[in-house]
Amino acid sequence: MVLAALLAAGGAAALEPAPQATAASLPPIRHVFIIVLENESYAASFGAQSAAPYLATTLTSEGALLSQYYGIGHSSLDNYIALISGQAPNRDTQLDCADFTDFRLSALGLDAHGQAHGEGCVYPGIVRTLPNQLTAAGLTWKAYMEDMGNNPRREAATCAHVAIGAHEATHLAQVGDQYAARHNPFVYFHSIIDDQAGCDAHVVNLARLPQDLKTSASTANYIFITPNLCNDGHDGHDGVCVDGRRGGLTAIDGFLRRWVPLITHSPAFLADGMLVVTFDESDGSGAEGSSACCGELPLPGAAFQPGFKGPGGGRIGAVVLSPFVQPGTVTAEPYNHYSLLRTVEMIFGLSPLGYAGAPHLQVFGPDVFTGAAQHPRAQ
Repeated sequence: MVLAALLAAGGAAALEPAPQATAASLPPIRHVFIIVLENESYAASFGAQSAAPYLATTLTSEGALLSQYYGIGHSSLDNYIALISGQAPNRDTQLDCADFTDFRLSALGLDAHGQAHGEGCVYPGIVRTLPNQLTAAGLTWKAYMEDMGNNPRREAATCAHVAIGAHEATHLAQVGDQYAARHNPFVYFHSIIDDQAGCDAHVVNLARLPQDLKTSASTANYIFITPNLCNDGHDGHDGVCVDGRRGGLTAIDGFLRRWVPLITHSPAFLADGMLVVTFDESDGSGAEGSSACCGELPLPGAAFQPGFKGPGGGRIGAVVLSPFVQPGTVTAEPYNHYSLLRTVEMIFGLSPLGYAGAPHLQVFGPDVFTGAAQHPRAQ
């Protein structure tokens, strides 16, 4: 059952398992927005002393708090890749791919879990992604990357990545350009970047989002948003970002205060939208920082754990805002990034990719979508 009150001091309630959702039981969502932030534990982000009160208090009071939501690995890139492909961490993605190398398959094809065996960064065309699925189904998608192309000498303004085999140029922020390719999973798949015109049209600077939100017709069915290295909280935890601003949760809160209302007041969101705000991984400290849920599996045959010190990316939490969610909902049902991918795929009638297809994996269900009966389009 759902606990329709906020968790006290960031703790978790012992709730009964939620009923498994089916495509028929999901609300008629047609626009999904995802905002991914960086490197915070659940306790830091959503606890009583959170430095992000807009996230921890305002947004949780307006939507559903997923108190047992987990990352799948460390460091950043493997989590982003999981969110759009269901691929587990490999040695290179786990280390954020300092070099933009091709993925080297150690076995032909994909295994029974849809996993590509091998090492490397840019997956071959046989590895499909959520954008590939959406396009094939006649649906639209767009990825908005803050600061991408601000310094054209460093990266392009669309579909930005270095040449195959080159050393990654965006690991460190610059004044005026804090884009990081490792937080842009779309450029790590040949099935996306080999279509240069398509990638340029779909992977763009965040500055384009306000114009696209003006009508439902100009708003993509699936939108993925990555803030820059300061605004996503990655930089400035112990001081300031490269531009002199305070980073960490303080920067996160400022970013969300600006961008979330633009999304939640847009025609597409008000009609049939869902916004998910979450983190890539926990801060990684201690066993809690590498904890996991949902029967998470590593890449078969890999000689490492996805979370270095444990099986996963730690407890991070998530907030879901939607006309189909009763404000103030809290659920302790366990979810992770594979769960989110599978939920999106089920919303759009798509087959699950990779570990999103694990038989035991829960998708967002009645514990999250508690307000469907109150939404006029659901009556």
